Amino acid sequence: METIFEHQNIRFHIVPNKAFKTITIVVKIRGDLTRETITKRALLPYVLRQGPAKYPTRRDLQLKLDHLYGARLSLDGSKKGDNHIITLRLDTANQKYISDESSILEEAIQLSSDVLFNPNVTVNGFKSDIIQREKETLRKKLLSIYDDKMAYANMRLIDEMCKEEPYHLHAHGYEDDLGAIQSDTLYEYYQQMLTEDDIDVYVLGDVEKADVQDQLFSSFQRRHKLERTEKASEPSHTVSAPNTVIDEQAVQQAKLHIGYRTYCTYSDDDYGALHVFNGLFGGFPSSKLFVNVREKNSLAYYAASRIESHKGLLLVFCGIAPEDYNAAKTIISEQLEAMKQGDFTERELEETKELIVNQLMETMDHPKGLIEMLYQQVLAHTKLDPKALIDRIKAVEKSAVARVAKQVELDTVYLLTRKGGGHGE
Repeated sequence: METIFEHQNIRFHIVPNKAFKTITIVVKIRGDLTRETITKRALLPYVLRQGPAKYPTRRDLQLKLDHLYGARLSLDGSKKGDNHIITLRLDTANQKYISDESSILEEAIQLSSDVLFNPNVTVNGFKSDIIQREKETLRKKLLSIYDDKMAYANMRLIDEMCKEEPYHLHAHGYEDDLGAIQSDTLYEYYQQMLTEDDIDVYVLGDVEKADVQDQLFSSFQRRHKLERTEKASEPSHTVSAPNTVIDEQAVQQAKLHIGYRTYCTYSDDDYGALHVFNGLFGGFPSSKLFVNVREKNSLAYYAASRIESHKGLLLVFCGIAPEDYNAAKTIISEQLEAMKQGDFTERELEETKELIVNQLMETMDHPKGLIEMLYQQVLAHTKLDPKALIDRIKAVEKSAVARVAKQVELDTVYLLTRKGGGHGE
């Protein structure tokens, strides 16, 4: 049901859906991952959500959201593959279900545009007090990662595994770079971003396509866009030899995180099979990792895996006792070898496919989830909508799962363990 059209160098997506009683507006601003810009990009959502020129304080902005029947606004940044994406989301009531209201959608679209394109600035750039305050907010966010040892271990795994690739860059930026960011330099980069980045706008809900199109055209004005040369996809990084990295800190529970190369991404024909492989390997409580590492051998507090759809990575996460490092690593390796040998039943295959389809259907039952699934196609420069992906997963055969499993290659083993070398070696 998605309709896509371009206007003034913005790509618009209208997704009529009568299942939702609210209307969701999402704006995606996609740029390259670079060390020079990542901290500025991480800071911008904090600054922009303080309020646009029309509603220059947080109180003014909240009053406007309240006027839109308790609309909810959020901005954040994330990375997908070698892209950094700033996302604005605005959920609001649908005027169809409110008597004597006819302008909620129009006002919500205009507010989304104002927040991104008409910020609260002075002649020199963003307001200095806002910049200083939000730099401190971001600094606290960055420091909090060190207290979340699972997130920290995952960050360190990617640091080591992808050190020569843009993907190693931290989506939330770097504390060391915050000091150099000032009101004028951030505003200069903000203007550059709006000139160079790809912008996609989604409107999802029980809406009339023609009405929404007119409102989008009038609200979102982008005068020009520099033609940014689309980076060719980098060839998949090949593993010369697996790397092992051991960090020691004052921790009781060790974190064993392992990174593999799958050489398969969202745009590949085998992506459905990779999805099923991950489900069987470590995606669910019925998977090999959970059953064999945690339940049968009691070696892990948690054991799971996930795939990075746009980078071709498989990441395994385990929380273990430091002395169980070698045993856990061995059993994980054995489970991957079993997958390569096709050591799973047809029943397990069908049950896993059903779990994945149910998971995807549940994601599509939420506006945010459905839009994220639709945006996968933009990132991958391919046409594989959610229904097509589900059909592809349903059709996956055992031989295809074993085939993608045989491509999976160990890249990096990362262990965060207690001080004193408690890692069983």
